[in-house]
Amino acid sequence: MKSDLFSSDHIVQPAVAAGMTVQNAKSIKYAVQGEMFARQGAMVAYRGSLQFERKGQGVGGMLKRAVTGEGLPLMTVRGQGEAWFAHEAQNCFIVGIEPGDVFTVNGRNVLCFDASLSYEIKTVKGAGITGGGLFNSVFTGHGSLGLICEGNPLVIPVSQQQPVFVDTDAVVGWTAHLRTSLHRSQSIGSMIRGGSGEAVQLKLEGEGHVVVRPSEATPQKTQQH
Repeated sequence: MKSDLFSSDHIVQPAVAAGMTVQNAKSIKYAVQGEMFARQGAMVAYRGSLQFERKGQGVGGMLKRAVTGEGLPLMTVRGQGEAWFAHEAQNCFIVGIEPGDVFTVNGRNVLCFDASLSYEIKTVKGAGITGGGLFNSVFTGHGSLGLICEGNPLVIPVSQQQPVFVDTDAVVGWTAHLRTSLHRSQSIGSMIRGGSGEAVQLKLEGEGHVVVRPSEATPQKTQQH
């Protein structure tokens, strides 16, 4: 059979080491030797001897998910083999987290991660329920984190001199040592008259980086995660 589909650009090669690699712009390959975690339903193919089990979030995590509609529904993958993960053909990226790093990310942007990483679902400081109930996942430890994003993300430096204001529906995550608060960019009078549709943003101050996707979450997308 002859086709560009079967060229070396598309045919996957055996993994040379355990862990995750970017298979292509839309998927991540994970060579499993033991245990790892992934978004529920994100596995698109695997080979080898692997088991997939739903992972609970605990009472606190389930409560936050019920209140906000946000969360991090996970599955545990165990065994020896290779698995491919993807979600709605979104772009995939890998973030390497080292001891001392803290990376805060929206649960809807998590695809998979090493079992050596720890995470907690926390309220975004300064936002609370009035900010759409912003509960993000905070990752620490040492390992790799696979992320998904609709389109190519914007990585914007934040400094003491230049805080960054981000639409709460577009933020993907941010690095440690950034302070968050809600910022209202419209006057009450403007909001009564209809406003611009961009009334409240998440303000980030300090030294670090914020990752933003080039689109806002639609109500339908938000409900799915």
